[in-house]
Amino acid sequence: MCGRSSLSKTEKEIEERFNATFYSDELVQYNPLPNFNVAPTHRHPVITSDDREHLQIFRWGFIPSWAKDIKVGYKMINARKESIMDKSFYKSALRSRRCIVPFDGFYEWKKTQNGKQPYRIVTTNTEIFSVAGLWSSWDSTEGNTIYSFTLITQEPNNLVKGIHNRMPAILLPEQEELWLDENIKPEEALNQLEPYPDELMHAYTVSTRVGNVRENDENLIKEIKPPKTLFD
Repeated sequence: MCGRSSLSKTEKEIEERFNATFYSDELVQYNPLPNFNVAPTHRHPVITSDDREHLQIFRWGFIPSWAKDIKVGYKMINARKESIMDKSFYKSALRSRRCIVPFDGFYEWKKTQNGKQPYRIVTTNTEIFSVAGLWSSWDSTEGNTIYSFTLITQEPNNLVKGIHNRMPAILLPEQEELWLDENIKPEEALNQLEPYPDELMHAYTVSTRVGNVRENDENLIKEIKPPKTLFD
């Protein structure tokens, strides 16, 4: 499961990477970049299939239009690739509400003799990558429309497999336009999702502070050697 990530780049760097611009009024309301510890319920940039020229700010945690409570989104931060077609709300979103979600790293925890050790995992062929996602709009009882998203996850590649049993569906740069193309049938769009090549990724250990969502500084993304065990 992908439940913690980072986007430590500036607005300008993100705009240049995706050839898209932020809406200025949204940036005023958005928690400014960089964000070294992106967590569920945070507001985060996305690019949707119906507005490829702009980066919009959506809430992490998919809230179906029929939901009675915003808390539903807490349980829908990830959508498993293998079961998307079995769930009507995800299947509908796959047809017409796809999005890409930019990050520059994601965190996973590996069980060790010293407890769970967090790793930061990055791509080596691009500083900012994108994850395939689905988005939704939901009207609250107060009359506010909240836009939200979920990240698609899948089986891990060989690199991530040694750390965790799932990984986000990271898109190769050339796949991003295909994922956003609504002319491509949902099944075809889903079938193009394959584990990112492990030779294009790098993983390293980071501070356990990343487990605390209130921690958010540049030291979180720096490599830290884990403590030695008795057997080292």
